[in-house]
Amino acid sequence: MRGVKKIAVIPGDGIGPEIMNEAVKVLRQVEQKFGYSFEFQFAMAGGGAIDQVGVPLPEETLSLCKSADAVLLGAVGGPKWDHNPPELRPEKALLGLRKELGLYANLRPVTLFDGMEDRSTLRPEVIAGVDLIVVRELTGGIYFGEKKRTKTEEGEIASDLLIYHEYEIERIVRLSFEMAMKRKKKLTSVDKANVLESSRLWRSVVERVAEEYPEVTVSHMLVDNCAMQIVRRPADFDVIVTENMFGDILSDEAAVITGSIGMLPSASLGQGNSGLYEPIHGSAPDIAGQKIANPSAMILSAAMLLRYSFDDEEAAQAVEKAVKAVIKAGHCTPDLAASGQKAVSTEEFGDLVAEQIEKAEREMSRGEQR
Repeated sequence: MRGVKKIAVIPGDGIGPEIMNEAVKVLRQVEQKFGYSFEFQFAMAGGGAIDQVGVPLPEETLSLCKSADAVLLGAVGGPKWDHNPPELRPEKALLGLRKELGLYANLRPVTLFDGMEDRSTLRPEVIAGVDLIVVRELTGGIYFGEKKRTKTEEGEIASDLLIYHEYEIERIVRLSFEMAMKRKKKLTSVDKANVLESSRLWRSVVERVAEEYPEVTVSHMLVDNCAMQIVRRPADFDVIVTENMFGDILSDEAAVITGSIGMLPSASLGQGNSGLYEPIHGSAPDIAGQKIANPSAMILSAAMLLRYSFDDEEAAQAVEKAVKAVIKAGHCTPDLAASGQKAVSTEEFGDLVAEQIEKAEREMSRGEQR
């Protein structure tokens, strides 16, 4: 028995509630197979919270997340709130959760599943064997720096301050080296050291920490070159570590490799085992309620929750294998369905993944009985 685990669930806006339903459904199947007792406690954040209680991140939600063993988040935001003042933007909820929970590392794996080769815009021979992970620093940089907008006689002036402390860089770099040691022992550090002083500090910290990991091959790459090489030769990358804004952009670009941004999960981690798990895509309000959203990234984010917060590699792999099996069998939501192929709904895809986990359990039981 794995025991009782408390999971804070924030469905969010747009397609968030739809894809979250499928992730919870799959975790219920995991609960039965692996002997967990999950306590799902639902909370609101983002645009819906602004509409209902006037703030993007209610104190009740923050308290629940702090007391939980892990947090699942669907998606926040949408055009409805685009013209709100900065303090009333849905994205403030996400930034607030990262800060208050001390989540400084965002892990974004990019893996090409069997059966997805023809869905990518890149040639099959270019994307063959792609299995990389982007490690993005999450609490520093230009997103969190002071922001100003002032009016002058010449017109308005806007500025965003980019600040990094050495300790912020070192902790994310060290985590990346540890990940590289467990993978192919290959690390690419991405910066803009030819222009930015913050990047020159970043590079010097990477070089210092690298001395402690002589088995890891380290390369430095400017962000514009990395953006090009991810498209040209993605299979050459293993672990990519970079600062906040660069990581945000590069990981979204890398999503194209898989054929759909609906395939990419993420984990935001800090000290200890608690973490926040969410798909990297947005709330897609244009398709909300149509039952066509791809829940893969949300379900795979739940697998990352099992791996990193509950230290359960077996359960995590069971979920990942189930998603892969469903897609390989040709069951795809509309974003992945080939021309002439019948697509499944959001709910049907979740059902198939849950059934695949149950099927694997039955086959294992029969094998043991033999």
